[in-house]
Amino acid sequence: MNDSLRIPLDIKPGNTYSNGAYGRSWGVRQVIEFSLDAESGEETVSFKGIAGACRRKTGLCTLAEFQGWVRYEVALNENSWQRIR
Repeated sequence: MNDSLRIPLDIKPGNTYSNGAYGRSWGVRQVIEFSLDAESGEETVSFKGIAGACRRKTGLCTLAEFQGWVRYEVALNENSWQRIR
């Protein structure tokens, strides 16, 4: 991870987050890592889909896009995802 990145304190690699949507749009993503795009200089987030619409997919987006998608952090509690913040 590059020292010049300004990662928000509440989004951390390894943690899982939900978009809080209902129905088919709902999803849970786990942050893999943060990086800096060499061309644009933008901070990026790589993630893997854990549940819902993005399940079994990996992705890369800007930090701003991820922050726009995420609504809260979640944790798996037995068989359901529970909001923890």
